[in-house]
Amino acid sequence: MQAADFEALSLDIFQFQYRHNPIYGQYAKAVGSTPHKVRELKDIPFLPISFFKTHTVAAGSFEPEAVFESSGTTLTVNSRHYVKDLGLYTRSFLQAFQQFYGAPEGWCILGLLPSYLERKGSSLVVMADELVRRSGHPLSGFYLYDHEKLAQSLAQLEQQGQKTLLIGVTFALLDFAEKYSLSLQHTTVMETGGMKGRREEWTRARCMIFSGSAWE
Repeated sequence: MQAADFEALSLDIFQFQYRHNPIYGQYAKAVGSTPHKVRELKDIPFLPISFFKTHTVAAGSFEPEAVFESSGTTLTVNSRHYVKDLGLYTRSFLQAFQQFYGAPEGWCILGLLPSYLERKGSSLVVMADELVRRSGHPLSGFYLYDHEKLAQSLAQLEQQGQKTLLIGVTFALLDFAEKYSLSLQHTTVMETGGMKGRREEWTRARCMIFSGSAWE
């Protein structure tokens, strides 16, 4: 999609959300971003995430096919996202994956997502599960807390020269990296962010330095 087409589509979506999404329309009006003032992409206001914790943010009336919740911690209120069409979400992340990584069938997909698997309503788990299914590789799957099995799988995949994607939440990746020092030449690590109350919060730069020293 060309930049001009993307901007035109974004402006159309803004107009739709302004008219059919009560919470977004009220917010946009309150900050002075009414349709006749929004002429460029940069003019479109972003709804603060706090609204997703306190209100039902939806365009029109519908029975959601899925309700995704943010991970949060026990001390926070999770934001909620009401999904009318789960198939649209699936097509969206598959198209994005194809654009940046290629077809999932060419990858082995490994998930290290303990905090997400232990609760309901995770959009990340839905995405990872579909990618695992589509990859078709026998070692693709979720490894939860089984670090030894994960290390064995990674060593085997590296020896085979298999293109591998390790999707992991930050605290789990750090726990794993503290136990195992691996040379990952064929593995891409997708860090999903956050300590989920399990460890002291680290900056992205600190995580990169640590993982770089643990995994070559």
